[in-house]
Amino acid sequence: MGVQQIDAKMLSKMFLAGAKNLESKKEWINELNVFPVPDGDTGTNMTMTIMSAAKEVMALGDDPSMEAVCKAISGGSLRGARGNSGVILSQIFRGFTKRLKSEQNLTVPVMAEAFEKAVETAYKAVMKPKEGTILTVARGIAEKGRELVDEGVEDMETYLSAVIEHAKYVLSQTPEMLPVLKQAGVVDSGGQGLVEVITGFYDAYLGKEVSLDFEASSGRTAGEKPSRGGQAEAEIRFGYCTEFIIMLNKPFNVKNEMDFKGYLESIGDSIVCVADDDVVKVHVHTNDPGLAIQKALKYGALSNIKIDNMRLEHQEKLFKAAEKEKAAAAEAPEPVSGPPKDFGFIAVSAGEGMSEIFKSLGVDYIIEGGQTMNPSTADILDAVDKVNAKTVFLLPNNKNIILAANQASELTTEKDLLVIPTKTIPQGITAVINFVPELSADENEQTMLQEIGMVRTGEVTYAVRDTVIEDREIRKDDYMGLGDKGLLAVGQSLEQVAEETLGNMMHEDAELISIYYGADVAQEDAEAFGARIAEKYSGCDIELQYGGQPIYYYVMSVE
Repeated sequence: MGVQQIDAKMLSKMFLAGAKNLESKKEWINELNVFPVPDGDTGTNMTMTIMSAAKEVMALGDDPSMEAVCKAISGGSLRGARGNSGVILSQIFRGFTKRLKSEQNLTVPVMAEAFEKAVETAYKAVMKPKEGTILTVARGIAEKGRELVDEGVEDMETYLSAVIEHAKYVLSQTPEMLPVLKQAGVVDSGGQGLVEVITGFYDAYLGKEVSLDFEASSGRTAGEKPSRGGQAEAEIRFGYCTEFIIMLNKPFNVKNEMDFKGYLESIGDSIVCVADDDVVKVHVHTNDPGLAIQKALKYGALSNIKIDNMRLEHQEKLFKAAEKEKAAAAEAPEPVSGPPKDFGFIAVSAGEGMSEIFKSLGVDYIIEGGQTMNPSTADILDAVDKVNAKTVFLLPNNKNIILAANQASELTTEKDLLVIPTKTIPQGITAVINFVPELSADENEQTMLQEIGMVRTGEVTYAVRDTVIEDREIRKDDYMGLGDKGLLAVGQSLEQVAEETLGNMMHEDAELISIYYGADVAQEDAEAFGARIAEKYSGCDIELQYGGQPIYYYVMSVE
């Protein structure tokens, strides 16, 4: 049995173990994103966030005070927060530590109150909280903790075990709260990340030894660029990502499901096993895929078998990330001195063509990033410092960066940072085009907000797994067109999907169609596509430009 109170030293160990457990599962969590795009990044963002705090906790030494540990957790996660999931996680930590920092030893009632404060803080940080997400899982933890305290539970091990089991239950119910999760056959990725964090907490409390190797992990100091990478090769305990579907001979009963999951746990980890009527979707990381397949064959026939060597994939990702970081570092501008100008612009951009477009429009500083590389709050603050202006307009150009941008705005004190909530690159371009230097900051802000609301955006990429979204079946490697509010097109022809995507964006008042082709599209192919679009929509102006963006073959907008 563990100790009944948690001191600062134990809290530090628990937090570091939570960080490590999340880090080890981040690629699996990335795969839980609803849309099967190749740049799902919830696990990466949450890991980068918590690792920023973990480094500060480790720097405290062997005998820290409770206040120091809480400050390191709160401050480190706040500055390192990336993406919506990372920002929400940082707010959970912020509220949690706010209640703990004045205590010397943490009891069950104090822990329960801390989780309640964590939930309150996190919900306040989100303008329109949605149930079936990490927020729901966090609230489930707090509610179960309050229930245990009211029942008179004082044993810490009993408390932690019970809240974790309840968190897992709430997580399992997230597909019932968000139909899009149920259609895709996944639980909420952010909620899964939070469960991994508190599971790590509990492991450390029980005395399990956890080693944190920051050189091999994806944790980086605040301000460094993130990359989509997995664990270091030595840390990948199970090397083969194995997925398949079982077409059942007869429906799974509870015993069948528990037996099969138990077997998978004995040969691997990162297990997802979702039973739905006569099929079971299976995902497991293992060193012997054959064992998982042989066991599954006892329940029915198999289809959609996919086995990937994660160690080989990891090495390729590391090489690409290193090359990208070298290029970004070489192009980073130096801070500008002298009297500040009235207005400046920062834009988040992915792709050399996109970045050049922003620079040509007068943007002062480009933060390299986007869906695959969400900048942290610290990255944004660093960029603000480099723009010599009294008022700085920030264009996130991605819905997953807006929360971190708003958080940076709250932390900026020496100049005004105005976040224009652009969710796409075309919205960002429209915003800066409509800037008028003679108008005030407020007038420009209102104009830009109005104009970006007129922009419809579509992006064409490919699917990394089979799924069903909005009753449309998607196969791995299909091309997909994604719009502002969801799926617009699916198919096996890039040009056909791009054209259908654009067609679903058009409206009777459309005047301008902008097409930005990515790094994986040949110029002649893009020009041929642009010519067909110009012929089809002869009443609109057509602009075709090289964006150079990764992952997305075409980014298109209609205004």
